[in-house]
Amino acid sequence: MDFETAARAILANIEKVIDGKPEAAEAALVVFLAEGHLLIEDVPGVGKTVLAKALGRSVSCSVRRIQFTPDLLPSDITGVSVYNQADREFEFKPGAVFANIVIGDEINRASPKTQSALLEAMEERQVTVDGTTYVLASPFTVVATQNPYEMEGTYALPEAQRDRFMARISMGYPDSAAELAMVRGRDAENPFDDLESVASIEDVQAMIAAARAIYVSPAVEQYAVDIAQATRVDADLRLGASPRATLQLVRAAKARAAVQGRDFVLPDDIDVLVPVVLPHRLIPMRGASSVEDVVDRIVAETPVPAGAVQPS
Repeated sequence: MDFETAARAILANIEKVIDGKPEAAEAALVVFLAEGHLLIEDVPGVGKTVLAKALGRSVSCSVRRIQFTPDLLPSDITGVSVYNQADREFEFKPGAVFANIVIGDEINRASPKTQSALLEAMEERQVTVDGTTYVLASPFTVVATQNPYEMEGTYALPEAQRDRFMARISMGYPDSAAELAMVRGRDAENPFDDLESVASIEDVQAMIAAARAIYVSPAVEQYAVDIAQATRVDADLRLGASPRATLQLVRAAKARAAVQGRDFVLPDDIDVLVPVVLPHRLIPMRGASSVEDVVDRIVAETPVPAGAVQPS
């Protein structure tokens, strides 16, 4: 299956259960193909977990779901070594992180210690338990949902954890037509009952390789770096974007260009992705404007490259 056909099929499949949210569906696919991790933040009941499950159902990859709760232990995520009395040796029992797509539901309801169990897995695609390192499956993506941190029973994600998420999106409430269609269509049947995989793991691996090979001109690379550098010196920000953020911004732009049917990245790809790739990593100064407003201003003030962006 070629890239364009597979991408359209996956997006159409997701949109069967996510009414009126094509931008969220595309963001989830872009992050997946860019080998990143996605954080979906919004109030309860707007379809965060549904989006994560729809992506998992649309591709023939292994999917594991973790319900984060205050009593969840790090070993529930990474796995644990158990003594086997018959063999008289310790045997490793893999945790829920050993899957292609890991759905972390309400990640900020677990303690920071449990949240940090994902740090090594998300960055290095491996888990170390009792001094032994276990490599995770490829592809590997964490799709986590969280409620706004000011809601009861939540913990704010540490900066190091937030920085490992390639993008953060919000679902938002559906419009009137989409909500009406939901009310009429989901009372009698579960939309997941008929949702089947439309792309094999081989298709996904080929798509990831194709996205990785998308051309990025030096001018566009410099544009992404200029935006990231500007966040580090802006008077309204206490913490700017990390180098990891710049790398992930360019990687996501390559995946978006591929999904859009191009073999090169445009400055527009950077502009579209900056609002979902950078804000969750930044910390504003006390009394400053919202992070989103600051990022919008920085993008508006950064000169757009005038040179060639297509491969010669």
